[in-house]
Amino acid sequence: MLEFLTLKPESFGLDISDLSLKIIKLEKRRGFLTLSSFLETAIPPGMIQGGEIKDETSLSKIIKEACSKVKGEKLKTNYVIASLPEEKSFLQVIQMPKIPEHDLKSAVIYEAENYIPLAIEDVYLDSQIVKPLIDHLDHYDVLIAALPKKTVDPYLSCFKNAGLMPRVLEIESLGIARALIKNEIAPFPTLLIDMGATRTSFIIFSGYSLRFTCSIPISSQKFNEAVSKTLDVDLKEAEKLKIKYGLEGSKRIILKERTGDSKFEKNIVENKKIFEALIPALTDLTEQIKKHLDYYQTHAVHEHLSVERSEEWRRTNVLRAAEGKGVQKIFLSGGGANLKGLVDFLSSEFKTPVEVANPWINILPEPLREVPQLPFEESLKYTTALGLAIRGIKE
Repeated sequence: MLEFLTLKPESFGLDISDLSLKIIKLEKRRGFLTLSSFLETAIPPGMIQGGEIKDETSLSKIIKEACSKVKGEKLKTNYVIASLPEEKSFLQVIQMPKIPEHDLKSAVIYEAENYIPLAIEDVYLDSQIVKPLIDHLDHYDVLIAALPKKTVDPYLSCFKNAGLMPRVLEIESLGIARALIKNEIAPFPTLLIDMGATRTSFIIFSGYSLRFTCSIPISSQKFNEAVSKTLDVDLKEAEKLKIKYGLEGSKRIILKERTGDSKFEKNIVENKKIFEALIPALTDLTEQIKKHLDYYQTHAVHEHLSVERSEEWRRTNVLRAAEGKGVQKIFLSGGGANLKGLVDFLSSEFKTPVEVANPWINILPEPLREVPQLPFEESLKYTTALGLAIRGIKE
């Protein structure tokens, strides 16, 4: 098809965080989606802080340069689906009476004032009806999303100055869920833990929608700093050691005791120190997860899941979730998900199945988990950008 005749222009995903930006563009080939273009580039510390842009001019230049230097195919579009910072957002599922949909939007704006801790005139507000798995409801479940205008407007300015035309601006957690939840439906509550360089996001997805999100300042960078301080090495070396040994210190100690092999001795010493250095941050992480899971389970609204009538339930055969609203599975994403031993550590802590998520689940045919240009472990850092790109190609 000739691109200049289409009413649906191509667009790419652009994920911006405090320390990096990532670009992903997908395209359809022979009925399948495949990776067309990608790039990760650093953003100097201080240019964005806690999701707030501090230097629009410099960030615009970085975005423009990144778009011109993507790997793979050259970007032939300036339309973009871009992320907005999770830590500045407000997301909530609310219940609304079944009124005509053309009246619903104004009613949602009025109701949203009870949930958003800012004046409505100071935020950008959007909403969508959450489709239930079983449509026997006497009300609408509506997902509302809001961000302060003072946060969003600088992003719009940067995109404009970089020569880009935003088609959609989307809160990070929505992109993450689109990438990780197969077919964008979860017949039981699923916790997504996205571990980035400066923070970790918790996202609970159930049915067809997000149900809860939050962000905490525990991150891969915090793990690096803990190793750096304990072993008295710079951050670059600390990251290498963290990646090499991870949480496998206790395993190697047992191995030496069983074999008596002295060649493991040096590794064991380093391993044990790294393991011990990471434990305080990991303990903090697990405590935060527990706290937010408790909050979710005591505040979650009825999510309208049904074992008897939901075909998705029968297909997946996950019947135990019928017993309550608790999270039944945990997926890890982001660069921090590559930490050795983390899956076993969290599985033990929460007595719940934990696995590293597949950010290609809604892109590549099973059982594929990577493309030649982008190894699986590396692609975990692109989870948000992949979710944004999926929306771009679907729309």
